[in-house]
Amino acid sequence: MSEAETVRVIIEGRVQGVWFRGWTIEQAAARGLAGWVRNRSDGSVEAVFHGPKVTVDDMVKACHHGPPGASVSRISVEPSVEAVGHDFHQRPTA
Repeated sequence: MSEAETVRVIIEGRVQGVWFRGWTIEQAAARGLAGWVRNRSDGSVEAVFHGPKVTVDDMVKACHHGPPGASVSRISVEPSVEAVGHDFHQRPTA
């Protein structure tokens, strides 16, 4: 079994108003990841992904492209120790 990993990701570019959060929820749930996603007031999208390292890495890679209509210019990834529960959901804008 793969080692579990939790990361916090900030996605910048044209990522709001293009269904990035909905796409992230679908993609993360399809991969069986736990965590959350939300818009940030600075125009970026923030997400926390938790699951097997290989699956988390695949999700982060997918975020570099996002849904049709998105234009990702930068992604930052850092380890997180946040407890995320067992599902993937949307949080209010921060």
